[in-house]
Amino acid sequence: MRDREDSIVLKVDQVKKRIGKKWIIHGVSFDVRAGEIFGFLGPNGSGKTTTIRMLVDLIKPTSGQIEVCGYNVNKDPEQALQHVGCIVENPEVYNYLTGWENLEHFARMQPHVDQTRIQEVVDIVRLDQRIHDKVKTYSLGMRQRLGIAQALLGRPKLLILDEPTNGLDPKGIKELRTFIRELADQGMALFVSSHLLTEIQLMCDRVAIISHGRVLAVGDVEDLIEEGSNYVVWQLEPAHKGRELLHAEKDVEIVNIADINIDEAMLAGIDQDAIITQMNSDRTSDLIRKMVASGVQVHTVQKMNPTLEQLFLRMTEGESIE
Repeated sequence: MRDREDSIVLKVDQVKKRIGKKWIIHGVSFDVRAGEIFGFLGPNGSGKTTTIRMLVDLIKPTSGQIEVCGYNVNKDPEQALQHVGCIVENPEVYNYLTGWENLEHFARMQPHVDQTRIQEVVDIVRLDQRIHDKVKTYSLGMRQRLGIAQALLGRPKLLILDEPTNGLDPKGIKELRTFIRELADQGMALFVSSHLLTEIQLMCDRVAIISHGRVLAVGDVEDLIEEGSNYVVWQLEPAHKGRELLHAEKDVEIVNIADINIDEAMLAGIDQDAIITQMNSDRTSDLIRKMVASGVQVHTVQKMNPTLEQLFLRMTEGESIE
């Protein structure tokens, strides 16, 4: 279903933004589909926040189009934004009211949101045990869930979450990750920006990486990681003969351990005599047969990919994340 055009909920097409004489956003394009979690990553000054503001019509693009459910956000904002729920960092709630009273307050601002719908969103975010307590007694994770409940009141098809795990402890992050996946499984499109790259890798189906106002890559998380650098680590005996055989292969490059983008913990587990190659891992079986036929013993063969964080740092030339 996700490959079909009619599953696209958010479409961003060649969006540009100029402030004064300076171009902030340079032709950003991506789409978010129903039933997926889409991650949006960018270092400081990348244009990530500016892009998010354009998605919800807080600022206008200089050129390009943003569509939600087929409606142009700039030309038909009411029709487009009725399908959008949004929460930016810490949700704005009233501490002196209960969770339920907060939701009743926001429900009055939207058509067709009754008590039944309030109870539905309370159940969705699992706040039923504490919804009638004052918000000032809530943990940060509970406040975050209340904010998401508020964003869900209008039955949006797209939920935009800006830094949803900000300030949460590991347990809260895990609970939020599970909850967000459940929303996607129910068919909602989720757009998530975060500086926690490990969480994005665990949480998201696809990502866009933005730097200096340009999208550097868009794709499935695992596909981007695999395309980033295909390292295969060989433990061979005799090592010198195995190295000669690998060196003779035109599509296999032997690399130094200091030059590869792999997690340090993974590097620590590599034997000193191991040979690291950059190659298409589909060729591994063929090369193993060649090694054995040439009298080289193959003790271990291990495929290693960079993490999303390492891929991100390489693509953005080491810029720090927001």
